[in-house]
Amino acid sequence: MSRVGIRELAAELGMSISTVSRAMNARSDVSAATRERVTAAAERLGYRPNQSGRTLRRGATGTVALVIQTNTARTEMGETFYFNLCDGLQQTLATRSLDLVVLPVGASADRDRFLVNAVDRHLADAYIVSNTDRTDRRIEYLTQRAVPFVTLGRGGAADHAWLDLDFEGVAAHSVARLAGLGHERIALASDDRDINSTWEYACGYRRALAEHELPADGGWEIRVPDTPEGGTVLADRLLDMSPRPTAVVLAQETLAIGLYRRLREAGVEPGRDLAVVGFRKNPVCDYLVPSLTSFEVSLVDYGRRLGEIVIGLLTASPDDEPVHEVWEMTVVPGESDAHPPCEKAAG
Repeated sequence: MSRVGIRELAAELGMSISTVSRAMNARSDVSAATRERVTAAAERLGYRPNQSGRTLRRGATGTVALVIQTNTARTEMGETFYFNLCDGLQQTLATRSLDLVVLPVGASADRDRFLVNAVDRHLADAYIVSNTDRTDRRIEYLTQRAVPFVTLGRGGAADHAWLDLDFEGVAAHSVARLAGLGHERIALASDDRDINSTWEYACGYRRALAEHELPADGGWEIRVPDTPEGGTVLADRLLDMSPRPTAVVLAQETLAIGLYRRLREAGVEPGRDLAVVGFRKNPVCDYLVPSLTSFEVSLVDYGRRLGEIVIGLLTASPDDEPVHEVWEMTVVPGESDAHPPCEKAAG
């Protein structure tokens, strides 16, 4: 099927190209009747504007870019986090005729330079930045350049728009759940990178230990790579401890894959000898036995909300306050967080 452009639309209407263009852009020197006639014909014929031409004339691309990293367990294991997020995000952006592009940053790339190059080439009108650090130079750069952006994760600064999952709340809920089962020695496993989500999760963990008057030991806070192999390292660290923690909370649920395997190799049964609570209900972990207790959130709805924030940025006035929003998550009980071994035996 041939593409209907502005020339074909003008010919169909018997109007000049300039008149059709002014009508499509709602110029005040075109009557309402003419605008309605042009709009109706454009819809009937399936007219689509030439985006490249509009970009040159208006300095806008009609595109929003989601910047993701490929060297994480979430992406390397084929996990569907970003697919589900993009589903909702695209639904919302489409209501304003905005397109979504995904910009993957490879393991060998300098992510700061990658973003600078994207902005310099004006690949998008707004950017969504993921995997934020406590001190993130990308945030500083986008702010200085006055480029509309929102981060998935808070980052260290508070004067930009961000949307985040409730890492702190999930950690606190996990500790409270385990304390209610009788656990007193509760370890924390988290990513060894300086990402904001790890910091938030650790804050929730420490706060909950204090609230439940549980012992806190810095040695029980274990940082490992966010990979299944990192879960193996975690298991070895836990097995070497004396006294050994009776439970562990995971800031990255994918650690459970390596953790389960290595524990069993050592004759320690997950869920029975060591209680485990993961962060997010993740399809990658669905086949673990025992089933992993974790927390869920609608990623499609999360993506829709992200799209609303982006649209707000593109239409905001200088006096608008940036959006700061944390999404709560709901526990999905599994079979991985039983009572402590000694209490179970006594009962």
